[in-house]
Amino acid sequence: MIRRDEVYKIGILNKPHGVRGELLFTFTDDIFDRVEADYIVCLMDGILVPFYIEEYRFRTDTTALIKLEDVDTAEQARRFTNVEVYFPVHHARQAEEEGELTWSYFVGFRMEEVYHGHLGEVTDVDTSTVNTLFIIDHNGEELLIPAQEEFITDIDHEHRVITVSLPDGLLNIDNVEEA
Repeated sequence: MIRRDEVYKIGILNKPHGVRGELLFTFTDDIFDRVEADYIVCLMDGILVPFYIEEYRFRTDTTALIKLEDVDTAEQARRFTNVEVYFPVHHARQAEEEGELTWSYFVGFRMEEVYHGHLGEVTDVDTSTVNTLFIIDHNGEELLIPAQEEFITDIDHEHRVITVSLPDGLLNIDNVEEA
């Protein structure tokens, strides 16, 4: 049985495409194309189920048409509409070793600061500017933490924890808690 901590979300299957069972796949991470993995994991009725990829082709930089093994008709493909897609963490480690990991891998990680302790969960990563930022949900408030190597002291992939050591004044957590 596949556990939630063994995978991370990379997208969603949208609707069937054509009559041979292809699906439109909207993804946030194209790791399935960058590492040696023959399958994706789909959340089917609350259970994480692996499905082997027969073939895929990119349509844009965030969508692909994907054909899963043993899904050969539009009718069979319909049961995958709006199904969340996950990818095995152990394959993502391979991508990290090869320098192929993307920022979306860290969504869902818990962030700890060496002096302040638990900050919250990474809900998103902002890469729209030169300075990439982790977006953290800290008790319902949004914290922006620089995703810079000099601040990251440890990344525990198994437990999905990022530990940072931030300079004085960068994290004013007391004002966030009082708000």
